[in-house]
Amino acid sequence: MLVLWLTQTAGTEESVILVNETVETDRVFGQYKDSKIALYGLGIETEKALQMLDVQYEVVGLLDSFRSGGELYGKPIISFDDAVGAGIQLIIVVARPGSCRAIAKGIGDQCRQKGIALMDIRGKDLLETKNVSYCFRDISGATRAILEEKIENADVVSFDLFDTLVMRQTLFPEDVAEYVDCQLKEKGILISDFSKKRMESEKDLSRSAAPALVEIYWNLLETSVGKTGDITAEKLAEMEWNTDFDLLVSRKEVCDILKRTVESGKEVYIISDSYYSKNQLAKILEKCGIVEYTDILSSSDYKMSKRQGLYKYLIFGEDSKRYLHIGDDIVADVENAERWGFETYRVYNGLDLLEEVGNLGLVEYMQSLSDRLRIGMFVSVIFNSPFQFEKEDKQIYIHNAYEIGYLICAPIINDFVFWFWQQMQENYFQNIWFGARDGYLIKKMYEYLTMMICDDGRTSYFLTSRVAAIRAGVRDENDIRYVDEMKFSGTLEENLHERFGIDASDREYVDGMSDEKGLLQFKNTILKKAQKSYENYQKYISKLKIVEGDIAFFDFVAKGTIQMYVQRLISNHLKGFYFLQLEKEYMKEKNLDIQAFYEGAETDSCVIYDNYYILESILTAPQPSVQEFDNAGDPVFADEMRSESDILCFKKVQEGIFDNFKTYIRLCPNMQRAINKKLDEVFLELIHKVKITDLDFLNLVVEDSFFNRMTSIEDVI
Repeated sequence: MLVLWLTQTAGTEESVILVNETVETDRVFGQYKDSKIALYGLGIETEKALQMLDVQYEVVGLLDSFRSGGELYGKPIISFDDAVGAGIQLIIVVARPGSCRAIAKGIGDQCRQKGIALMDIRGKDLLETKNVSYCFRDISGATRAILEEKIENADVVSFDLFDTLVMRQTLFPEDVAEYVDCQLKEKGILISDFSKKRMESEKDLSRSAAPALVEIYWNLLETSVGKTGDITAEKLAEMEWNTDFDLLVSRKEVCDILKRTVESGKEVYIISDSYYSKNQLAKILEKCGIVEYTDILSSSDYKMSKRQGLYKYLIFGEDSKRYLHIGDDIVADVENAERWGFETYRVYNGLDLLEEVGNLGLVEYMQSLSDRLRIGMFVSVIFNSPFQFEKEDKQIYIHNAYEIGYLICAPIINDFVFWFWQQMQENYFQNIWFGARDGYLIKKMYEYLTMMICDDGRTSYFLTSRVAAIRAGVRDENDIRYVDEMKFSGTLEENLHERFGIDASDREYVDGMSDEKGLLQFKNTILKKAQKSYENYQKYISKLKIVEGDIAFFDFVAKGTIQMYVQRLISNHLKGFYFLQLEKEYMKEKNLDIQAFYEGAETDSCVIYDNYYILESILTAPQPSVQEFDNAGDPVFADEMRSESDILCFKKVQEGIFDNFKTYIRLCPNMQRAINKKLDEVFLELIHKVKITDLDFLNLVVEDSFFNRMTSIEDVI
């Protein structure tokens, strides 16, 4: 027996799976042609699925999370137990992937117990056990406990600096030269193959002695051709130092170990192969909160690298002290230190850890300096600790909501904001509206970007919602029918109350009221209420500073319902800018002007398509959803269903996103900023592949009163 399971949201605002003629039904479901079929869900897509499948497949009924009994589309609505009793062999979920995950989580165990397969409309096995490959399965090394024991047994402890105590927020050290090159080009200084020559110059000088940075640039300028202007080696060295200093962050756990070692009374040295001076290295340490140590040894001061014998300056006479060196480089920090009689401990650097887990699929889509910065920022946080592999299960962990925002959500949201800004520049909209509540954070990010580039912004946070827009925008039977097609998972009375604010006491009496007759039974009451809602909404809009010209309207992921009804409230043309438009073909007849971040062929396959519930839970405002406006044009909000911990949690996620955005803008040269959706999607997909331990985040709920739906984040990751 075959069951097609379609969610209540299929065919609604949140439905993103369209059963269409392009689906190769027989290829996907052919093995179940002799099985019985049922469909789950009561949306309009259920009817389309029936038309496609009922010809050659035996469809026995419909399943739904909220309702059983009765009939729809000529098929009985049955319970899960009824379906099992009928001998079900397969349940097919026709819904957006996030809903599929939630359903699989809810009934997956029962399906396994009963031997029932569970698939989506595309043929994906929803019972397939997730293979967690994003872990340190193949990594081994000395543990933190071993390090602490070695420190305890040593008299003198030395630490490497770069990639041990500090790490850069870009993927490779060589990237720093490219940042400098970008700065030079912005100043009109063009040095042919600058980055390449910078690295070659260092390599050439290092053959005989460890050079200082200014010496590297003296050598570079002597052999360079191009438009160098009056630039000097000293100025170039200063530019690189300032750039590099800004990119550096501390490796907190290793820095804490150093501080505790100093506190224990041991001699502690910093020894570094570096073209920076001792004073410059001291400034880096101070940035990390390290101000107490015995001394700093920089190779450029001694004109000698670790390989060339820098370690000898830590050995005083013929004493019997025990020496320990801690660093990340196998050759410089382990082999060379051991030659001088040091005990050693290798610290995994961030890039080591990234490579040990197959680069998490990130490097495959890396195309530019901008991408290397994004990945570097990611690595500097998630692999900041060199001891993460010590977990018994060796999984990669994210422990707090802030890091979820910074690491996973930020890249795709950042790129949307950059794209949105580009669209605003190309069209020069006089009015830019960020629709509540999804526009709350996006507006702040956009305004920060415009502030950094001295744009005037022209933005408004526009109070709206599906409920508010529909209540004010409904005009006739067709509008009511359109709303009714967006199936509500509750009673008719609840539907009237939630969508139109109509209770039993103020609605018209209808003899023989039934769910089957729907909202049209109350046409007069709905339209009368709509007129009043329209007048009050107009009072709110009149308070906004609207100038002549088109209005750019932001919405997150949507069909366009809000835009359609808001357009009726204003004379200005409304152009929507979305992450993704749902049911585009279905909405074509509405003649909405919408431009989406994801368009065309990429729409069905993009990761945002699968994961927008997750983003929807955090792209929100601290205030409840607006339902309508009062006689003064002031908003009337719905009851707040979220707890204080919920609000604090998504604020922390937003803080992480915003900090990532500001860091990227600060560090990435203007000419290097580039949108890379494929890389963004790999970041976002990590939420399903690493271990999330923040219970407050997992317990966040996407609340949608319009459909009477509550979806937990834990159910979709």
